Amino acid sequence: MTILWFTLALVFSASLTARYFSVPAVNGPLYIHPNKFMAMIAALSIALVSGLRNNIGDTYLYMHSYVINDFRWESVVQTNDIAFNILQMLLKQLSDDPQILIVTTALVTNLIIAMVLFKYARLYEISLYLYITTGAFTISMNGIRQFLAASIVFAATKFLLEGSWKKYMAVVLLASFFHQSALVMIPIYFIVRRKAWTRTTGALLFVAILIVMGFNQFSELLFSAIKDTQYGHYESFAEGGASVFRALVWVAPLLIAYFGREKLRVLFPKSDIFVNLSIVGAVLMVISTQNWIFARIAIYFNLYQLILIAWVIKVFREKDQKLVYMIVLILYFLFYFYESVIALGLEYKSDYLIWPI
Repeated sequence: MTILWFTLALVFSASLTARYFSVPAVNGPLYIHPNKFMAMIAALSIALVSGLRNNIGDTYLYMHSYVINDFRWESVVQTNDIAFNILQMLLKQLSDDPQILIVTTALVTNLIIAMVLFKYARLYEISLYLYITTGAFTISMNGIRQFLAASIVFAATKFLLEGSWKKYMAVVLLASFFHQSALVMIPIYFIVRRKAWTRTTGALLFVAILIVMGFNQFSELLFSAIKDTQYGHYESFAEGGASVFRALVWVAPLLIAYFGREKLRVLFPKSDIFVNLSIVGAVLMVISTQNWIFARIAIYFNLYQLILIAWVIKVFREKDQKLVYMIVLILYFLFYFYESVIALGLEYKSDYLIWPI
């Protein structure tokens, strides 16, 4: 964990410095452009720590698969998630060392996420801090393919906000070739591009409650629908549900967003889209307390809440914002400690990054 604690400190310090030396943006006094050099240091720190690991989650399985498989066109074109296998085939032309796969996916995933946060988050350092302390960074080192797909979809945030549906759909389709679950974002486009906290919001919450209460019946329908797909094996998924505590972490900020919704719309006119996406993510996290697989889908939505929280702090009175800022840092730090140290006993191993004893 020492490397991960150091990474958290370095990333927060560099991104905070980036905002300290920021300049006003042309689209209003509340928008700023953090210093690009320091912002890049923060982003590269995350990407390199992730890329130089050799454990955490299914990292070992990806590395083992890279070593033993012989990626050829005739076999690659017959597989699911074809783009990921093409990527591995190309990388194997450069090196047989599986670390090149981990480095490449980590760089692409984390730099895309950092760039989107840089562009849309009001408090860049808070968003990066939350990326680590909410556990999203840890999850990115587990479900490599899916998080790579989620980052590609996240890169299309600009098209989502502008209503450029053709460009957005093209990016989603590209992401689906890395992990087919990205296709869920196609119907989501038409759901979230509307005012937040309407009847649609109520319907989503109501459906979530129904699913949790009648999960056995819902799961039978779901797994019956996907049994002939590449995800049919999830029917025998036996890891249980996500912790209620984790679900609350994603639900709680939405309560503040609700009570400050009018001011939030003034500060951040596009906030309704981020709120709606965050609500979908929170709903999935609530459902995931019954079965962890729903948390896998939630990663597409939780990234948007990293931006939302960085704006929600500005909803409070100016004299209270520093206090709220500190509360956010402390509470999410405690959650990260609980998840990483107590619940998971997380260890970081690398052949390249070794903390001096």
